Amino acid sequence: MTAGPLSIAPREDQLWPTLTPAQIARIEKHGKRRAVQAGDVLIEAGQEEFPLFVVLDGVVEVVRPACEGQDDQVVVTYHRGSFSGELNLLSGRRPVATARVAQSGEVIEVQRDALLALVQTDVELSEIVMRAFILRRVLLLEKGLGDVLILGSEFSARTLEVREFLSRNAHPVTYVDLDRDAMAQEILDRFEVSPDDIPLVICRREVVLRNPTNSQIADCLGFNQAIDVDESHVRDVVIVGAGPAGLGAAVYAASEGLDVLMIEANAPGGQAGSSMRIENYLGFPSGVTGQELATRAFTQAEKFGAQMMIAKGAVRLRCDKRPYAVEIDDGTRVTARTIIIATGAEYRSLPIENLSRFNGAGVYYLATPMEAQLCKGEKVLIAGGGNSAGQAAVYLADKSGGVIMVVRKGELADSMSRYLVRRIEQSPSIEVRTRCQITAVEGDKHLERVRWRDSETGSESVEDIRHLFVMTGAVPATKWLDGCLSLDERGFLKTGPALTSEDLTTAQWPLARGPHLLETSRPRVFAIGDVRGGNIKRVASAVGEGSIAVAFVHQVLHE
Repeated sequence: MTAGPLSIAPREDQLWPTLTPAQIARIEKHGKRRAVQAGDVLIEAGQEEFPLFVVLDGVVEVVRPACEGQDDQVVVTYHRGSFSGELNLLSGRRPVATARVAQSGEVIEVQRDALLALVQTDVELSEIVMRAFILRRVLLLEKGLGDVLILGSEFSARTLEVREFLSRNAHPVTYVDLDRDAMAQEILDRFEVSPDDIPLVICRREVVLRNPTNSQIADCLGFNQAIDVDESHVRDVVIVGAGPAGLGAAVYAASEGLDVLMIEANAPGGQAGSSMRIENYLGFPSGVTGQELATRAFTQAEKFGAQMMIAKGAVRLRCDKRPYAVEIDDGTRVTARTIIIATGAEYRSLPIENLSRFNGAGVYYLATPMEAQLCKGEKVLIAGGGNSAGQAAVYLADKSGGVIMVVRKGELADSMSRYLVRRIEQSPSIEVRTRCQITAVEGDKHLERVRWRDSETGSESVEDIRHLFVMTGAVPATKWLDGCLSLDERGFLKTGPALTSEDLTTAQWPLARGPHLLETSRPRVFAIGDVRGGNIKRVASAVGEGSIAVAFVHQVLHE
């Protein structure tokens, strides 16, 4: 195998490993030999299904198809003992590059189902293949070697949403800024783009989407094409929500042989997935980003056979009869013997008139590299005093022109981990203003000024601020349950010991036994993570609840 100029030197042998004869022999049991001729296209970028290839003899090139009038870009060249593929093969999504034979020879062709069986049973090959697939996806993301071109503007809230959607789903893209890029006007003229069309998404170099929804993008890229949506198929467990709790449940359930489907309205990771540094999660002493953790957990669940529907939101739980059914926003229903609700919580906004007008145009609810790029060198304001606000402040401190934290309470320690408090106190780039509340935002097309009041003195201040990060907590995502399950006074799901006899009577609890620890007022329906009343807002506890819920799933499936 020979890597082209796009390769990265560190971990080269892990990115592009050469298999031993013994390893190749074990792979061959899962595939078939095939003679290939120079010029043969083994994989076409954008095709619906594709296998893994192990090169026995000859040379195979992986190329990124070029635009009209340009030469294809060679990403990597495979020789004897090398194998093709990256994470899209594991998830059943469309390939982002083309593989063609440069020199005649012979390959082993392994279909996706056989590959999944291989990585589930062969420990050595699983480690080699999974590590290579993950690192190759990292390379594609770093180099922007994808099959999506986004044409947008920093003044367009929807542009930011689309970029975040694809970024959090770990899909590589090329971004063209309408306001800065020299080639923007040429593309605008070619596709006759109007302001209402922004952002323009060119998918797989052949489909032009104008101001598309996340669901339209997911469909174009084949995010869900490998998923069985037969409504007569009753799964062992359907997990609604793919934050740390849902992902934890999926990994344990799938690894224990259960038929698992996850439903996620946006991207894996939930709120934790947007964190730029989680430093108190077990096993990561130097910290890990929320997206790294989410992507690896998602990949781990897929390795064991779990499936995930992306950009498909649950709109209703059909709880009047069993098996229960979850209705999705496209009208599809999925049925299951058990349901695990892990929908988490939705970002809470501020009670300020016209705040939503600046969403994505100066007002943000996440602090990721995209937002950091938008506010580079400029002062930012963070509203909130919890861990999310603290992580955002620490992350943005050296990427902006300074951070001001506006906190309603008197001290950060009231709601923030001590290690974050210390970092904030020691940072010369972060100023904390306690007992303050934002009262107004002002601007034209983009946020320009923010006003706030000191609750002790009553004095008001105004400052020129173009970037406001709202990190003021969240409310449970339970509206879609439509009265099926018992909620507490704050709208969180009640489970186990929190359910009163009155709750169970109202729900017509049918069993002699009481609800299990994480079971709701309906048998076989469980709630985990931030959507559950009494939850501990930590990633580790959410993952733990996911594993505990699966233990109870096994129990109720044998009742």
